[in-house]
Amino acid sequence: MNTSLNWIKALVPGLECSDREYMDRMTMTGTKVEGFSRLDKNLSKIVVGEILSIDRHPDANKLVVCQVNVGDKTVQIVTGADNMKAGDKVPVVLDGGKVAGGHDGGPLPEDGIEIKAGALRGVQSDGMMCSIEELGSSREVFPDAPESGLYILPSSAVPGEDAVELLGLHDTVFEYEITSNRVDCYSVLGIAREAAASFGHKFSQPVIRETGAEASESAADCIEIEIQDPDLCSRYVGRVVRNIKIEESPDWMKKRLRSSGIRPINNLVDITNYVMLEYGQPMHAYDLSAIAGNKIIVRRAKNGDFFTTLDGEERALDDNVLMICDGEKEVGIAGVMGGENSKIRDDVTDVLFEAATFNGPNIRKSAKRIGLRTDASGIFEKGLDPNNALLAMNRACELVEDLHCGTVLKGAVDVHGDLPEPRRIALEPDRINEFLGTDISKEEMLTYFDRIEVEFDEKSGDLICPTFRQDLVGFADIAEEVARFYGYDKIPTTLPRSGATGGKLSFKMLVEGIARDVAEFTGFSQAMTYSFESPKVFDKLLLPEDARERMAIQISNPLGEDFSIMRTTPLNGMLTSLGINYNRRNKNVKLYELGHIYLPEALPLTELPDERMQFTLGFYGEGDFFTMKGVIEEFLGRAGIKVRPQYDPESGRPYLHPGRQADILIEGQKVGYLGELHPLVCKNYEIGARTYIGVLDMPAIVDRSTFDRKFEGIARFPAVTRDISMVVPSQIMVGEIEAILKQRGGKLLESYDLFDVYEGDQIQKGFKSVAYNLTFRNKEKTLSDEEVNSTMKKILNGLNGLGIELRS
Repeated sequence: MNTSLNWIKALVPGLECSDREYMDRMTMTGTKVEGFSRLDKNLSKIVVGEILSIDRHPDANKLVVCQVNVGDKTVQIVTGADNMKAGDKVPVVLDGGKVAGGHDGGPLPEDGIEIKAGALRGVQSDGMMCSIEELGSSREVFPDAPESGLYILPSSAVPGEDAVELLGLHDTVFEYEITSNRVDCYSVLGIAREAAASFGHKFSQPVIRETGAEASESAADCIEIEIQDPDLCSRYVGRVVRNIKIEESPDWMKKRLRSSGIRPINNLVDITNYVMLEYGQPMHAYDLSAIAGNKIIVRRAKNGDFFTTLDGEERALDDNVLMICDGEKEVGIAGVMGGENSKIRDDVTDVLFEAATFNGPNIRKSAKRIGLRTDASGIFEKGLDPNNALLAMNRACELVEDLHCGTVLKGAVDVHGDLPEPRRIALEPDRINEFLGTDISKEEMLTYFDRIEVEFDEKSGDLICPTFRQDLVGFADIAEEVARFYGYDKIPTTLPRSGATGGKLSFKMLVEGIARDVAEFTGFSQAMTYSFESPKVFDKLLLPEDARERMAIQISNPLGEDFSIMRTTPLNGMLTSLGINYNRRNKNVKLYELGHIYLPEALPLTELPDERMQFTLGFYGEGDFFTMKGVIEEFLGRAGIKVRPQYDPESGRPYLHPGRQADILIEGQKVGYLGELHPLVCKNYEIGARTYIGVLDMPAIVDRSTFDRKFEGIARFPAVTRDISMVVPSQIMVGEIEAILKQRGGKLLESYDLFDVYEGDQIQKGFKSVAYNLTFRNKEKTLSDEEVNSTMKKILNGLNGLGIELRS
């Protein structure tokens, strides 16, 4: 946002300050000024000159000698320009003066260029006639300037007067960094209101007079307006102007537009641009004769529609783009740009002015979707005050009458729903002082609010905030207004009154930290993979068509098919990483990852998916199924899960090797799985070695974890150990044996350890040999052989029930 200081001063009478003072004061009161630039920097001794005569240079074909009247005298100037004639009036820099730069329009030198009298090819030259580039400006804001040559001033210019003043260059342009919540400050009036409050002066807002009162027609006789999508357009105001006269704008308007970086075009276009700058309300003008059926309809576009905008480009539309239509066709993209089919031409006679309030987020998305961002869309997307639309419209019509641009018809067609009312917020001076650490009286606070047009209701004790201050919504906003006008630099430094608390990791993070520690000290390296995947992953993992994992969330704007869904299994990223390492001939690779999967309750989504952290382990090379099992059990033990996990070999996961896989159960609840990768899946991921995978569902683990530990002293009584070697049917799992050991061993069984499993020629077919070391201890006395033998008998009886016999 850029503003002219002269324009601000016109709205804040009595404002006198240096550029630096203005910058510092505005910044300290919350309207941050990024910087400023003087339009007349390095311009001195530049006056209006009238060319009296032009003669050829006696010694140079491309130079001419001019006699120029500069008011108090006539000077001789030699120039190479050829676009002037006798009688023209031009900017002239006198001997000892300065210009901002060269005529080529290149970067301006820091100290400008000093002009001195001297001889050019033997002929005396006492100054220089200037192009617009030499005055530090450009054809962007002076479109009437020639591409090369002198800038010709209006014929009404008086020789000898200040040419810089005539061109409106005795001014300073300030650049602001406006936060998105201060939409009112995207206008000159908003900045001027802030300047008046900051410097303690009165803000002189333009008083808009009634227009069109004497017209025989009204706008409602000429145009009908219908809003079909009120959620995207909360207000649409239309007024009609007949007998349009396209002319050049007056100098005062052109100067203000130029100072804001906008090129003057003609009175009609300049009025809409001027009002956009002044009120922060973009406007648009349509050729009324091009509006079919004299009707405006605000509706969504249709999927697959195309529309040609004012710049001649054809834009693809969808049903999220809001359009301005007439009775037959689209005539503009709401809030972005009008259409070529309704643009203002030189022969226009009747015009429809539009001022509307559109949904900010929709305008931002539409501009991005069609690839067209304009000054208007940049303002609309911030969310405008609907009450501002009618004010801006009436201001534009007032300018139409002032500039004799046409005949304004009576009234406006104003279509809207419920308009926002001023917001009430309780004024709590004591709470504000406590919050800020200040001692400001209620009366002083009220003077601050009066400056920014916030009224006070004595009866209710409420502040009444105008609708253009959309940022004032609660106590903290009110306190901020007090702080910024009281002065942030005046607020004393105080220590927080609340006690400091030490930070710590959450329980969930502590458990995840244990997972990392266990993985890393057992030789695994951390991997990080994408949460976005391709639907082809499911086929690579041999998942059936009805697999739950295939119910994945689609990304609405994916980078490509390979990143088009949210992952429902952590395996693809892990196996892809292992495959890359294998193909790069890295041996004995062990990787782990802590990452989320995203499980929707239903598709399409009706609620947020269940994001579950998964602890995934994968390796190839040294190790086997039991290596992976050992790592998992080490983690479970470190995480404080006191019960031993059980394993269900009937997990039926198609991506794991049949007979070499198992679900991991804790107290009957499935918490993960492990196994050897299926050979076909290894082939799909180009892994030429036996690969093992383990996955644990961390939310299920965290729920069962504990860091509570009960101290037990060193045993005072000796332990008794017994080895037991059994012949076990092959289908009996070790977990079933351990359940019998634990149940029948009772309190005397301190621990049991599996130390041998054997299947071979010395064992009957269909059986295996399993051996355990059992440790017994009584914490209150020394165990006798009879007690141990009695417990062993109970264990053996239980094992016999499973068809297990002692090995002889």
